[in-house]
Amino acid sequence: MNRKAAFRLTGVNVTVHESPKGSVPQQKEGSLLQGGPGDSCKSSELYAQEKVFTFNRVEIQVQPSVRVKNGAPMSIICHADIIKNTDFQLKHNFTFFKDGKLVFMTISDKKVAQYEIPVAKSSDTGDYECTVKVDGKLGFSNTTYVWVAGMTKPILTADKKEVLEGEIVKLRCELPEEVPPLVFFFRKIKTNSAPKEKRILEQNQNFSEMEYYVEAEDNILQFDCFGKRQVRSGWDSSQHSNKTLVTVKESFIKPTLITRPSNNITEGDPIEFECSTVVAQMRDIEIIFQKNRTILKSVRDKKFLKYSTVATQEDSGEYLCKVEQGAVSKTTKLNVFVSELFPKPTLFASMTELDENKDLSLNCSINGLRRANFSILRKSSSGDILLKKSRFLAIKVNVNDTGSYICKAEVKGIVKESKPVRISVYAPVSKPTLSVVSGSPEVVLGKPLQLICHSAMGTPPITFTFYKGNEMRKNVTNDTYATFLDEDIGLNDNGGYKCDARNNHSSGVKTSNILNVTVIVPIRGASLGSVPYGEVEVGSDTAFLCSVKEGSWPIDFKFFKKTDHEVLLHEVREYSDRTIWHKRTMKRKDTGTYYCMASNRASVDVRSHPITISVILAAWQKGVIAAFVLTAMAGAGAVALWWFLHKKKKAKGPSMEMSGSALAPNLTSEKLTRPPSDGNYYSGSGYIEDNENHMKSTDESKGPDLESAEVDYTEVEVSTLDPYRVTRPQSVGLRYMSATLKEKYPWRFIHHSNAHFNHSVSSEELRCHYGLVLKAAKPFRNLQKAPSRLK
Repeated sequence: MNRKAAFRLTGVNVTVHESPKGSVPQQKEGSLLQGGPGDSCKSSELYAQEKVFTFNRVEIQVQPSVRVKNGAPMSIICHADIIKNTDFQLKHNFTFFKDGKLVFMTISDKKVAQYEIPVAKSSDTGDYECTVKVDGKLGFSNTTYVWVAGMTKPILTADKKEVLEGEIVKLRCELPEEVPPLVFFFRKIKTNSAPKEKRILEQNQNFSEMEYYVEAEDNILQFDCFGKRQVRSGWDSSQHSNKTLVTVKESFIKPTLITRPSNNITEGDPIEFECSTVVAQMRDIEIIFQKNRTILKSVRDKKFLKYSTVATQEDSGEYLCKVEQGAVSKTTKLNVFVSELFPKPTLFASMTELDENKDLSLNCSINGLRRANFSILRKSSSGDILLKKSRFLAIKVNVNDTGSYICKAEVKGIVKESKPVRISVYAPVSKPTLSVVSGSPEVVLGKPLQLICHSAMGTPPITFTFYKGNEMRKNVTNDTYATFLDEDIGLNDNGGYKCDARNNHSSGVKTSNILNVTVIVPIRGASLGSVPYGEVEVGSDTAFLCSVKEGSWPIDFKFFKKTDHEVLLHEVREYSDRTIWHKRTMKRKDTGTYYCMASNRASVDVRSHPITISVILAAWQKGVIAAFVLTAMAGAGAVALWWFLHKKKKAKGPSMEMSGSALAPNLTSEKLTRPPSDGNYYSGSGYIEDNENHMKSTDESKGPDLESAEVDYTEVEVSTLDPYRVTRPQSVGLRYMSATLKEKYPWRFIHHSNAHFNHSVSSEELRCHYGLVLKAAKPFRNLQKAPSRLK
């Protein structure tokens, strides 16, 4: 087996063919690239023995041209332009493609191959290309579009040459040698009329079939067909096929319609219609007789039909006789004129609108004719009600007599009816009642008000008129009631509402009572305050004031405390714009955030801004704690002082003890001989004017022994209290008095941004409660003169 090795040397494809083993020494692969003594000579000899070729180009041509007439011969030529290094023979494999599909293959020693198409058809239209394969190498041509113009002539056949009306003709149109998809067109050609065309698309076959119903009066029919196919440049059409002739026989003749005695008669005369035909085959034949769109009579499997009646003026018009068999239908028309025997009667009424219990007269007459049978009737949904067989009727009417009335006249069996006359009988309207649709005679400010005016009695239609004050606002015509919507509600609307009701009764207008509507002002601007504000002592009372800026009374006030959920503490209804809630004995757990909510009949809850209350210890509780702490501190100090003095006394010795004992009697006697102050007094640092203990030293008690002993001695003198100085007790009393008055008259001490109270305490109330101050300050008995200073 030959082996082939290819190298690319200086841009040239090189193919090496090696001989079989034993014939020529084998050249190692890649030896052309190796160096050494004598290698260049060997390479030249080997290069001269190689067969090298390459494709320059591959071309495709169409003969005679790229546009070929249908039926003409056509050739597709593929030419391979190959460059060789020497003259040697090659085998060429040619492959031809149309629209990407293989259509022809050949092997040749020549560089040219040809694909012959002896008879070109429209199906040969498409894109052609070719490929050439030589010794493993491939060459490709460009693509060329070939258009075979025209199509083969179609062939048309019919399954019948002679048919009856109503039968079916089956046609077949075929385009031989054409390839689908194809579009077929069938034509039905009648004498003196344009052809009727039908279109069918066939995707998978080159023929198509069509069925035609043979219609009435289709005497001689001709059919033909042609085909089309879509190409790149548009549509390509075939010639028309041969014409196929089909003869049609009548299944029945056109019907005949006659009248007896004639088609021009007078009302009351009898008239007879007869419709007949001649049938080839008595099968599924039907005769129908009709006037306009009304079928009067029909028969089956018969050759004639008869219809008789007494002529009236309404019988004038066009009559039609139709004969049908399967899909075939033939008709004949005839006009009939019936002369009027007498005109329609006319009904006259003395009045068409009248009050109940009034007299009504009805009169029926015929212009130019006096002798006839008259009757007067009232129309009803269940049938006409005969009132009287006469041309004249007089009755006293009531509301139930409202309706439409007619009269009938009969001459020679012909009955004619007059046009209806509408009679309306009116009962007077009752006094209307005016009310609010919602039920309650009140409306929220800014909301619409809907009123209803109703009359229990009265014949409709009734006209209702609404008034606001003395101003007319709306007119409504209805049966028994009407509604009115007032969207312009003001706070100062006066005069109330009323309505009128009237109908066509002569009694006139009835007026309702005046309806006064209360305007509810919604709550606006709720606020909450408290006394005291912010901090409250444990055990004391707190007054909460909730007020609103605007809102109709009564107002529902609710007080809440905010916790994990809303807690309702108090609620009350007030005929006022504010309310006070006293919360007794505040505790530490009452600390928190409070708010109030106000609402009225406007059904809108308005919430105030929250306030925060902190419950703190009372002053006396703080004093007890302070006293306890001070007592503890004083005890600790006294123990420390005693320990210090005791230790110092031991250090001074016995002489110090004797000096001290000698001085004691003098000090005692001096204290005992001091004159007492006038009046009672209360001593203590808390009630002395300057809050200081006056300390002064005395030299009179010093003796020589004391000086020699170096003992420090200090005498403490307590100042006598001025009995008429009441600065501190008065301050205490006023504070107590203020607290007492606040407890009894809390509202006199309330101050809030939305509520100002300017009440004052009378002098008698002040004297009464000042007595409590004196009891609280028992050590100051001289303060009983104080009330006189307050006058």
